[in-house]
Amino acid sequence: MGSMQVVFWALFVFHVCGSQKVKRQKETEFVDKYGTCLQGPPGNQGRDGNPGVNGIPGTPGIPGRDGLKGEKGECVSERFEDPWRPNFKQCAWNSLNYGIDLGKIADCTFTKLRSDSALRVLFSGSLRLKCRSACCQRWYFTFNGAECAGPLPIESIIYLDQGSPELNSTINIHRTSAVEGLCEGIPAGLVDVGIWVGTCADYPKGDASTGWNSVSRVIIEELPK
Repeated sequence: MGSMQVVFWALFVFHVCGSQKVKRQKETEFVDKYGTCLQGPPGNQGRDGNPGVNGIPGTPGIPGRDGLKGEKGECVSERFEDPWRPNFKQCAWNSLNYGIDLGKIADCTFTKLRSDSALRVLFSGSLRLKCRSACCQRWYFTFNGAECAGPLPIESIIYLDQGSPELNSTINIHRTSAVEGLCEGIPAGLVDVGIWVGTCADYPKGDASTGWNSVSRVIIEELPK
């Protein structure tokens, strides 16, 4: 080995050893200053851990403040049931001239829409009673063949007292009269409304006449209770 080679080798060894010495010195100064080792290269990313348990419920928050006062609303009356619709019917006859003393005179079929309503009925027509001795006749309504029970029958009577046989034999007065009333408790559906003539209690019948020489009518109207 020549002298130049010896010198080059010596410089190389000095450089390498010096560099290592300086590196170790800097590492020692870093550990002394920060109390930790130098960070190595990052490792592989770990897996996610198991979910944690629920934490302790927090304390209630502070109550909020009252909002601004709203505008005054409109007063509206609400009805949740169906509005009431008028429901009525009229049956009319020209000169019935019905001379029976006992039985049905006429009828009029009506469709009742509600069970909780009442029926107002009216018969208007000429009535007459004739007899030689005291007598009484009764005109009344039936509903599907039965008299009103809610609350009482709907009727009208004519009573003729005993007078002289001569006068009673000639009395024959026809007057337009009315039989009218309200009946409750009738179910909804078809209702056969009839007008009848019969006797009064404890009195004999006379010679009755209904609807002579004039118009007779039955008016039926359903009313809310």
